[in-house]
Amino acid sequence: MAKDKTQMYRFISHAFIHGDVGHLIFNMLTLFFFGREVENGILSPAEYIVFYLTAILFASLPSYQQNKDNPNYSAVGASGAISAVMFALVLFSPWSVIYIKFIIPVYFILFAMGYLGYSYYQSKHSTSNVAHDVHLWGALFGVAYMFIFHPSSLRTFLDQISNAPFL
Repeated sequence: MAKDKTQMYRFISHAFIHGDVGHLIFNMLTLFFFGREVENGILSPAEYIVFYLTAILFASLPSYQQNKDNPNYSAVGASGAISAVMFALVLFSPWSVIYIKFIIPVYFILFAMGYLGYSYYQSKHSTSNVAHDVHLWGALFGVAYMFIFHPSSLRTFLDQISNAPFL
């Protein structure tokens, strides 16, 4: 990412580039399903754009800091911002059902916890070129943003959690 001041745009532009078509399709499908719920039901369209662009930046800063002196490091994709969108939505719809691989039904809150666990484990043990830590920071940003700028989201989340459909 941007090491000199003339390339500061790269802190945002990296999210609009993807490693391959599969990466792009997966990210855009995820953004489509989760993003429209956040944009239409939780944030205004203008705030959603600010939220999304800010999430790109904040999710990538820790990786940048860790790898700024590594000339072989590169990062592309919107996964950090998409994680922020997903975790903003989980505060409002924890018991919604999502389908893993369009087949396996899972409560959104359980998926989110598994996603965090997987991302954390992979960030510590993976040898792939996937920046799993960006997923974690994006998720944290999404929750923190909602708690700071929409404090009622905490109450909403607690109310939703206490009304589990299986109790």
